[in-house]
Amino acid sequence: MFRLNLKIALRNLWKNKVASLINMTGLAIGLAACLMLLVYVLYEWNFDKHSKNAGSTYVTLTNIRDDSGKVMFTFDGTTTALGPLIKAGIPEVKYLCRTSYGSNSLIANKANSFKKQGRFAEPDFLKIFDFQFISGDPRTAMKQPKSVVLTESTARVLFGTADVLNKTVRYQDREDLSVTGVIRDLPDNSSNKFDFLMPWSFYELVDPGLKNLNWDNYSFITLVTLHPGADPAAVNKKLDVLIKKNRNITGPLQPYFFFPLSKMHLYGKFEEGKSVGGAIAQIWLYIALAGGILLIACVNFMNMATARSEKRAREVGIKKTIGATRSSLILQFLLESLILAFVSILLAIALVEAFLPAMNNLLGIRIDITYFNGYIWLGILAVLLFTGLAAGGYPAFYLSSFNPVQTLKRKVGRGSFSVRLRQILIVGQFCFTVLLIISTLIIYRQLQYIKNRPLGADTNALVEMPQEGQLYDKFELFKTNLLNSGAVSSVCQTSVSLVHHSSNFNGLEWPGITPQERSILFNQVATTYDFIQTNGLKLIMGRDFSKQYASDSAAVLVSAAAVKTMKLKDPLGKVLKVGGQQGTIIGVFQDYVWDSPYKSNTPLIVNFNKGYGGNITIKLKADRGLKEGMETVRRIARQINPAYPVEMNFVDNAYEEMMQKERKLGILSNLFGGLAIFISCLGLYGLVAYSAEQRTREFGVRKVLGASVLNLMQLLSVSFIKMIAIAIMIAVPVALYLMNTWLQNFEYHTGISWWIIALASAGTLVIAMLTLSFQAYKSAVANPADALKYE
Repeated sequence: MFRLNLKIALRNLWKNKVASLINMTGLAIGLAACLMLLVYVLYEWNFDKHSKNAGSTYVTLTNIRDDSGKVMFTFDGTTTALGPLIKAGIPEVKYLCRTSYGSNSLIANKANSFKKQGRFAEPDFLKIFDFQFISGDPRTAMKQPKSVVLTESTARVLFGTADVLNKTVRYQDREDLSVTGVIRDLPDNSSNKFDFLMPWSFYELVDPGLKNLNWDNYSFITLVTLHPGADPAAVNKKLDVLIKKNRNITGPLQPYFFFPLSKMHLYGKFEEGKSVGGAIAQIWLYIALAGGILLIACVNFMNMATARSEKRAREVGIKKTIGATRSSLILQFLLESLILAFVSILLAIALVEAFLPAMNNLLGIRIDITYFNGYIWLGILAVLLFTGLAAGGYPAFYLSSFNPVQTLKRKVGRGSFSVRLRQILIVGQFCFTVLLIISTLIIYRQLQYIKNRPLGADTNALVEMPQEGQLYDKFELFKTNLLNSGAVSSVCQTSVSLVHHSSNFNGLEWPGITPQERSILFNQVATTYDFIQTNGLKLIMGRDFSKQYASDSAAVLVSAAAVKTMKLKDPLGKVLKVGGQQGTIIGVFQDYVWDSPYKSNTPLIVNFNKGYGGNITIKLKADRGLKEGMETVRRIARQINPAYPVEMNFVDNAYEEMMQKERKLGILSNLFGGLAIFISCLGLYGLVAYSAEQRTREFGVRKVLGASVLNLMQLLSVSFIKMIAIAIMIAVPVALYLMNTWLQNFEYHTGISWWIIALASAGTLVIAMLTLSFQAYKSAVANPADALKYE
């Protein structure tokens, strides 16, 4: 029986080639889009979940409060003194390590040198993340200060092989480190990625100040793994008591708490010290988008199947008359649906393999599908069954319910429930399409709004490069040579990039400060001369650092936000104190965006410090040509600092990277929104084509009686246009509500203009009318003689 049903199903699909092709194409595109979105969702969902300890690993977060006690923001920066205190005072902690944030540093094998992501960490780092060691012993790999653990790809880049145990590499052209381990490359969806890992004890040699435990510098990460069975809530209470006791803090203040590392990527948005979501909102959007596209493809199939019900009614009647049962008919129709779904799955997999590299390139990530994984095949099988049964379920049960007498008299299909269902499905399909178009336009407008928001700095022709090697000791020579070359107009050195996320501190004192205000967090930048001029900042009052004033070695510049925070009416000449050092305010500059462009930044203090560099900012002369200017900078840098490759980045690119998450959302909504529109129009075309086929004789008669081409096109199209208009009326308020909610996530956001709604509605109608008009015109201009010979 199964073989017979299979043969009948294949013959029927071949007989209706156009309908089958439309169904397979729509399903294949819908399935491919759904699979690609779900693969991306899986990539995001599995962030920091690769370790066997992932469920019990926590990152220590810091709450920063204002003078009223309200938490202003929460971040993962901690101090060097925190880790040892936790280790000594909380027995539930199994492993603990302090780590640096990581930075691009020079690592070399003789003349073979590269800039790679380096990180410092305490030995428990290897226990927390249980990396796969190719060679070396994780128990001893980080015991010696001058040692290093390489990833497999880094080892191959440096030595051409992964067999490099006990070989020597040179760090920052200053120290020789022995390779004590080689590990497998880390997955991209990891927040603790590195190319080479160095012990914390070596970090203390590089920066001796780290040995002095402090509570003011929040430039480090503290990770912990709790013992099995430990209650995180109870441990956080114990941590709060420990900190307050050690720091002599009273009141409800909770400076630190443990938060699951595996949730940080998706739930890393905090308000008043509590997680309120984050990237998880976009993940749900992607899941809804994947489900919506797949649903549209299934709706197309159901519409085509129910539309053809009258044509297949006689087949059902004859089969029932000669003894076919309803269950056998259901099986036959479901089999047809599953065959279509199976072929569509094969086409979808081919499409995914063809376009996944392009998607990776667009999103700047690396996602691979491993087909040898049994879970992948289970997932594909689940999608196949769901699609086949969901798309073919209703047609199967509907067609098999026909009365054989009525079907043989051809009294089914007209004005039936299937027509109403088909109309509902078309309305629902285009509701989703209009919703996608409106959402895409608003996301694009928000991105443009943030992109065009005044930065407060002149980033035109502004480039940055790391200050390393000989550029530390010979910075003044480098600066002089650059200025004398005529290719640049200004140069300055700073401790951090213009765009940065760290370097926060508290404990700043100013005239009139209250005890509660000592906990206010400020950001700091150390620099020398020409900071304001090079970065194109606007001075509100005072001046920049100058060689004409020897006293500037103890001077500071402050942002307008810092003046407001300190409530200083006449800030110039006021003395600030932090960590036993004093600085006199000589200038106030307008706030600029140095962290997130979506929110207000922390008040900024810029102090004069020749010995605290790390970054060189260069203002190129645009009239000399940017390419020529960058070549000049490279040439001079190589002469002074030959051991290091010259790396230069435009500051504009750094601001672009800060909008990466929203850029991904814009790309995905544009790409898959377009696919949803295409699939919807494909189904609409199929329905119009079939409707025209059913009314061929009617059109022939009307044309003989004098109906014009326009009259016939209206006859075929008006009902569909009405359904799409209803879809627009339903979708618009839903889209407004959802996108208004999304925009509230940003402190700085655009509004929703009427033209967005008008453009989305008009665009949907135009696309639908073009789809309808093509088939309607084709039917309307057909020869009436051929039409009247129909059947």
